[in-house]
Amino acid sequence: MNSPEIDSLIMLLSKLPGIGPRSARRAVLHLIKRREGLMMPLSQSLADTATKIKTCGTCGNLDTSDPCLICRDPERDKGAICVIEDAGDLWALERSGIFSGQYHVLGGVLSALDGIGPDDLTIDPLVSRVRDGGISEVILALNATVDGQTTAHVIMDRLADSGAKVSGLAHGLPVGGELDYLDDGTIAAAFRARRSV
Repeated sequence: MNSPEIDSLIMLLSKLPGIGPRSARRAVLHLIKRREGLMMPLSQSLADTATKIKTCGTCGNLDTSDPCLICRDPERDKGAICVIEDAGDLWALERSGIFSGQYHVLGGVLSALDGIGPDDLTIDPLVSRVRDGGISEVILALNATVDGQTTAHVIMDRLADSGAKVSGLAHGLPVGGELDYLDDGTIAAAFRARRSV
């Protein structure tokens, strides 16, 4: 029913996370109706980003410069590294404004099912950064999944004799969470991480 160009655009948009074929069709129709004000600037921005984006050689962040703006910022705490799975996690932490140190993007987590081993991640460069750079604390901010926790244990083992303190994010009840709606793993983690009040 549609031209090959429109079908191609719908197909490409439907490959984005959270967008199925129906949402992609609606988005394409919206873009076509607003060609000058939205579609053309969007296509130019996509082209610019595709040609200018780089992976930071220090931390693994995505930016237009290498090293990235975070690694070049002299105000950041050089003694702390927060280890995360991907750049999306970095962006989320930056949005919160809670952390002012350095980052290290692993590029994923260990997964036997997906065939991802330690050599497929940036664990060795992390260990080198910690040993070479006067890092006093490594914060493991990995997802509370089996693969995330397996990855955290491998990193802890590799950093055991580095002299740096290794810590992890607390897991458990979310603020405003109700016990009846939480899964068993979250409740168990909250009990194990309980503290005096």
